Amino acid sequence: MSLIKTVSFPPLGDDRGSLVALEAHKTVPFDVKRVYYIFGTQSGVSRGFHAHRALEQVAVCVTGKCRMVLDDGRQREEVWLDSPTKGLLIGDLVWREMHDFSPDCVLLVLASEHYNEADYIRSYDDFKQALKS
Repeated sequence: MSLIKTVSFPPLGDDRGSLVALEAHKTVPFDVKRVYYIFGTQSGVSRGFHAHRALEQVAVCVTGKCRMVLDDGRQREEVWLDSPTKGLLIGDLVWREMHDFSPDCVLLVLASEHYNEADYIRSYDDFKQALKS
């Protein structure tokens, strides 16, 4: 079973331009409790390198692109986020890394929970241990 689960965001609009609506339980499969975005990532810098104990996320590059790597302890897969109409659904207990940010990349993330530092697993060894519990 693939770790890569994408969500399509149908673009709306007309000759003036496009719009994408993100709605809880419609285009986003959970209640959205936190929204943040990553931008201005320097060339050659990678981010992420953590997992969450109990958090779902949808990540979408609203502009630019980046390469996402997901790992559930058994398999490791990667996908390019390169369209504002494609989101990546990331479940709990999935290690995530973000690489190869384009200079114009803005990565928007919608999360199912508020920020909670205790939910983060920041060491890959600790992540492997959490999978065994």
